Amino acid sequence: MAALYRKYRPQTFAEVVGQEAVVRTLTNAITTGKVRQAYLFAGPRGTGKTSLARILAKSVNCAQGPTPTPDNTCHACVSISNGTSLDVVEMDAASQRGIDDIRDIRERVILQPVEGRSKVYILDEAHQLTDAAWNALLKLIEEPPPHLLFVFCTTELAKVLPTVRSRCQTFVFQRPRLPDLLKLLRRVADGEGMDVPDAALALVARAARGSFRDAVSTLDQLASATGGAITVQDVLQLLGSVEEEVLFRLCDLVVDGDTAGALVFLEELSEQGQDLGRLVTDLLEHLRQLLLVQHMGEVPDSLPVTEETRGRLREQANQLGAPTVLRLIDLLHVAVDDMRQGADPRLPLELALVKVTRPGADLSRESIAFRLERLEQGHTPAPAPPSVSDTVPVSDTREAPSVELEQLQEAWRRTILPAVEERSIPTSVMLAEAHPAALEGDRLTLEFPAAASFLRTQAEDPKNARLLQEALYSVTGRRLQLDFAVGPEREPTPDEDDRPATEEEIVELVKSTFDARELEP
Repeated sequence: MAALYRKYRPQTFAEVVGQEAVVRTLTNAITTGKVRQAYLFAGPRGTGKTSLARILAKSVNCAQGPTPTPDNTCHACVSISNGTSLDVVEMDAASQRGIDDIRDIRERVILQPVEGRSKVYILDEAHQLTDAAWNALLKLIEEPPPHLLFVFCTTELAKVLPTVRSRCQTFVFQRPRLPDLLKLLRRVADGEGMDVPDAALALVARAARGSFRDAVSTLDQLASATGGAITVQDVLQLLGSVEEEVLFRLCDLVVDGDTAGALVFLEELSEQGQDLGRLVTDLLEHLRQLLLVQHMGEVPDSLPVTEETRGRLREQANQLGAPTVLRLIDLLHVAVDDMRQGADPRLPLELALVKVTRPGADLSRESIAFRLERLEQGHTPAPAPPSVSDTVPVSDTREAPSVELEQLQEAWRRTILPAVEERSIPTSVMLAEAHPAALEGDRLTLEFPAAASFLRTQAEDPKNARLLQEALYSVTGRRLQLDFAVGPEREPTPDEDDRPATEEEIVELVKSTFDARELEP
């Protein structure tokens, strides 16, 4: 039994779906008698390039033609459809790519057609022909016999020699829209007596990513596995894909800032056997769609989604801010990189959800930029999670995000000092000797070593203190008051040299601390 994609391959121009511009141009050329002798069909796999080449061959060789509506009943049309015509030669350039194969063509093209008007050569995967083979064809393409017609099909137009492209009329095939794929799948399902809902067909069409052949082949496989009664769950199980409802719910949890809910939902999906790697890729695609809607103001027609999904995308794009979408995309790329290395994407996925729903817990520079952008757009930070010891729910109405001493200590050299350095290098060098020692409310105490007490004096200078406060605000979102202290004296270790500093060492210290330079006398 023939595969369904072959059984339902279009046999006339009217049956071709999703390539209206190509069909219109070819039918006009046939009607006006202006058929070219070399065509180049380029586009993604499964979009109908070879099928259209066969229909073109039938149109020029049909007993009723040349005609844009071949009858499919004459001997020429039937033999072309069956692949037995002596006048239509199909070659796979992936295996017949050398100059000897092209020489064989050159020797046979001088022969007249057996029963039709034209001898048609269809070369699939034409980009795989060697340069020598292409050069051997150039003269034949430019000045072919009147009865010869070439159709080159390729998935990689850029690899075809420019000299060849200049001698051909090129058509670029587009990926079909989701309604086009759904229309074809419904025709196949009804023709084969399958019991399949539209929601299941939509999943098959979305997974095909613009390939008619892939969509019909998947439907064929599902019919074989289920006996013709196909459910949404059958499609999800076969493809390992993620149901749209899962993606919308995850993003809704991000909108609500529900960290616990997101992690629990992820745990449920894992227990159900959901492929978390596929979840990451499908979630990235969902976020890409939201990003397009946010920046274009509408759902692009090119998105492979149903009308119901279009409405939900518009609604969620208004709820989930653009900074959040961009931040989550960046975080998910970590999971993608881990998957490429063969690692489990679960932990990076969980971390991404935690960081995007609880940005106050992340003091990385990327998170700081994200939080500031949210503040600029009028978003109030989410309240801090309750501690384990809390027994009475407390409503946190503070606008500034909470911050702990441990967070400041961890971020001091990684984030805070670089933020000071952007404002003043000497100040950052001076503060590098200190460390956050205490935090009470909004008052932070910085402690300098006893041996660097003179740096404490410099740090108390209003100008330097203001620079540090600005840097702390950019990192934490809080206006912190500053106290400066000197740590206790410590006993020198036996390895330390207790000799006084030399003049050269003092000069070097001053130069590094104040970004100074020594003037020549």
